[in-house]
Amino acid sequence: MSTPESQDTRSVVQGKQTMTPSEAFVETLVANGVTDMFGIMGSAFMDAMDIFAPAGIRLIPVVHEQGAAHMADGYARVSGRHGTVIGQNGPGISNCVTGIAAAYWAHSPVVIVTPEAGTTGIGLGGFQECHQLPMFQEFTKYQGHVTHPARMAEYTGRCFDRAMAEMGPTQLNIPRDYFYGEIECEIPQPSRVDRGPGGTKTLNEAAELLAKAEFPVIVSGGGVVMADGVEACQALAERLGAPVVNSYQHNDSFPASHPLWCGPLGYQGSKAGMKLIARADVVVALGTRLGPFGTLPQHGLDYWPQDAKIIQIDADHKMLGLVKKIAVGICGDAREAAEALTERLAGRTLACDASKAQRAERIASEKAAWERELDEWTHETDPFSLDAIDEAEGETPFSGGEYLHPRQVLRELEKAMPEDVMVSTDIGNINAVAHSYLRFDKPRSFFAPMSFGNCGYALPTIIGAKVAAPHRPAIAYAGDGAWGMSLMETMTAVRHEIPVTAVVFHNRQWGAEKKNQVEFYNRRFVAGELDNQSFAAIGRAMGAEGITVDRLEDVGPALRKAIDLQMTEGKTCILEIMCTRELGDPFRRDALKTPVRLLEKYQDYV
Repeated sequence: MSTPESQDTRSVVQGKQTMTPSEAFVETLVANGVTDMFGIMGSAFMDAMDIFAPAGIRLIPVVHEQGAAHMADGYARVSGRHGTVIGQNGPGISNCVTGIAAAYWAHSPVVIVTPEAGTTGIGLGGFQECHQLPMFQEFTKYQGHVTHPARMAEYTGRCFDRAMAEMGPTQLNIPRDYFYGEIECEIPQPSRVDRGPGGTKTLNEAAELLAKAEFPVIVSGGGVVMADGVEACQALAERLGAPVVNSYQHNDSFPASHPLWCGPLGYQGSKAGMKLIARADVVVALGTRLGPFGTLPQHGLDYWPQDAKIIQIDADHKMLGLVKKIAVGICGDAREAAEALTERLAGRTLACDASKAQRAERIASEKAAWERELDEWTHETDPFSLDAIDEAEGETPFSGGEYLHPRQVLRELEKAMPEDVMVSTDIGNINAVAHSYLRFDKPRSFFAPMSFGNCGYALPTIIGAKVAAPHRPAIAYAGDGAWGMSLMETMTAVRHEIPVTAVVFHNRQWGAEKKNQVEFYNRRFVAGELDNQSFAAIGRAMGAEGITVDRLEDVGPALRKAIDLQMTEGKTCILEIMCTRELGDPFRRDALKTPVRLLEKYQDYV
């Protein structure tokens, strides 16, 4: 990726000069390439905000600050640069906590600027006063608290440096009275860590292990995307003839058109990838912490190879061996480590060379079988889903057509995806099933809520992504439950001419949790049903276009029309798809148990 300095031609004052702390803050933003910030205006930082425009900084006002944090996350994940969010002290800042937590688990370099109550009133219980550092301590890599106005530029620059160095959110906390005054300071230049491939000893050990491997498999994780290492991963895979699986919710970490791509692991992932990694004798975990949720049994397959030797490569040494027992741990940049391993294997005869052709045939065979299964998997077949399908046949959506099977819808959406697309998914049952159908050839294209798993993620994140890459088609997937938490940001997209497309799966329920009530609580549904109005109509009321789809043959054309509206007319469109209440496999079979009731009054609730 280009550095912020190379992309930004705005001048920054040089040398030590007299300026206000607000000017020092803004000049440091400019030095770090900040052109867009997300948030809601507030008096706490108004003195600095007043000079954003002449500094070349656009503050994009949102409807809710959680959306601003998600937008900064999406911006960072697409651009590889900082995303920046700011808000009013107190409630404006507390609204951001969930969005920053999501960015933390996505390893996004988001800088949250948190103006605080003034120093002369702290502790007196004044208006909008709260302790803002403890709120974010679990979800930030670094917290910079400006202790004196003269240190404004220093702390601001450090927060930006640390966000990139540690690939995660940082917090810049500024007492609101520290924006004022007169100081002498020098604007610091950005400092970026030059990562290496890892230690010579561990790289050599990994190369020897790979040289002896009979069936190596690569897990390509988010670190590959962050390191711009997809081509390096591809070169290593081709040298080994190794199947490559995506780590959970990183479907864009290896090109889906490549013969060695085998799809994602984890919930609703690829059976082909799971069956192939189950055969591995050596696994290269490239740029992934091997998070526990991403390797759980799925589709009835307990696929993780228990006897395989694992080579784990991660830029954060604390992740090495944290989740899975490893044979070799390399603390290094995913791209450079992959290149170093490929160089060490060049010109050598490897044990896996002899079976390269046979493995290629097996890879192709497993992938073809999985594609056939997806084609034939038109609907869910568990008893609850079959009952839901029967019920849907006797119902008519308010749009007058019919309720559609989610899997068929997802397949049609996949076929209609434009080139160079960016997709964000929310949390939820249909969104999770979508992982089987979302394929990408380009990195920085897929954004999911990762381990934090919060609802209301997809729309604001794709808005932020669109700001960073306005030339790329931008699509958000959301279920109707999650959509209710974020639909108001449609107004942000419309107001500020940031056109995106939202696909809303309207199935009238909180699907992921309701599935648990099906599996473990004998269909005793509590708080799971949703009686919704038309989301397309609500979108039109907010100034967007709205299309309701209730015929399968209309799914692809409707998505293509919505993308055309986005890319040629600059319009946001809400694509509301009427779906049956059928549900895919539960999210967490590992985390729930059959209930036991000891009190007599609850004996029937088992």
